[in-house]
Amino acid sequence: MSLTGLAACAGPLDRSPRPESRSSIVPISSTPAASASDQARFQAWVADFRPRALSQGISPQVFDRAFQGASYQPDVIRRDRNQSEFNRTIWDYLDTAVSETRISNGRAALAQHGAELSAIEARYGVEKEVVAAVWGMESSYGTSRGSTPIIPALATLAEDGRRASFFEQQLVAALKILQSGDVSPEGMTGSWAGAMGHTQFIPTSYLAFAVDFRGDGKRDIWSDDPTDALASTAAYLSKSGWVKGQPWAVEVVLPAGFNYNMAGKGTTKSAADWAALGVRAASGGTASMAGPVSILLPAGSKGVALMIGSNFRAISRYNAADSYVIGVGHLSDRLRGKGPFVQPWPRTGRALTSDERQEIQQRLTRAGYDTQGTDGMIGPNTINAITAWQRANGMTADGYATLELLQALR
Repeated sequence: MSLTGLAACAGPLDRSPRPESRSSIVPISSTPAASASDQARFQAWVADFRPRALSQGISPQVFDRAFQGASYQPDVIRRDRNQSEFNRTIWDYLDTAVSETRISNGRAALAQHGAELSAIEARYGVEKEVVAAVWGMESSYGTSRGSTPIIPALATLAEDGRRASFFEQQLVAALKILQSGDVSPEGMTGSWAGAMGHTQFIPTSYLAFAVDFRGDGKRDIWSDDPTDALASTAAYLSKSGWVKGQPWAVEVVLPAGFNYNMAGKGTTKSAADWAALGVRAASGGTASMAGPVSILLPAGSKGVALMIGSNFRAISRYNAADSYVIGVGHLSDRLRGKGPFVQPWPRTGRALTSDERQEIQQRLTRAGYDTQGTDGMIGPNTINAITAWQRANGMTADGYATLELLQALR
């Protein structure tokens, strides 16, 4: 998600606004058609939206051309309720995100597009393996870019109302892209949630960061040639604070008796200060990372522990879900020739259902630990609430949502 998109969402994000890993894209056309009442309501919304779009500089001709034949898309709403970063365990997610097939295909993509990626790295200061990892996560290196028409998908999400302001902003941005002439309405395709091209830019991100690296007069992220899309991704990460030469994270081992109250993004120290507390690199020796860094426990007090800093935050501007950031970062390491994580994941228990996650949020909020929403998405706000509740109740404050946590809240 772009800086522009973040500005539209007050407060810390408690969910990713972007869609699930594009490897699971299913064409919208394969789903049942909307009812007559849905279509009537949608068309009424479009008529009401038109003057708002025109007031923001969209020409009548561009608007009418974009909405010609547009209809309500019921499957878009279903998919909006089921984003994979939040309904799978971290180890299940990474089994797909950083599979041997994706690693192998990524190395082939790096070999095929090495000259372009090296030139992009030289201009924007983002390592080519990181750019390739985003490409792999978002569209399996261009093989799954999505074929959903963007305008009706975004209009459906805006009309739905659950995140109306955000998706209406994306819809206006999409219309501005059409008005710029970079793409036609027919060519503007992508995922169900409005993410487009090889690296699945949402429209506001495109307006803020897309570049014409090829120099042909268009910022083309949709065509078979991925160059502009890859360069746009590097520009995005660079402007989001990426520091070349710094790791996205360092896997660490925590000392016996570690104070888990210090874990989480809210506590930052220098790598030297963490070392003084007994934190060591999992590969041996002292963990090295510049600037203020935190300790992240993606599976709670068991499993992999990560030291994270500025580059982790830069990737999170692309997608706020920790699982996504870890997927991109770990995939980039594997593309560079590094091995898997040293510590094993616990691989016990199951992911909570949406109803169970909502119940945790409701019970935490009623207990005075506001999760700032009860949508069943375990993001930063909910993690902070869990951590505070655990700390207050004498438990290991790792912020991890489990069935055991829910039972304790009950």
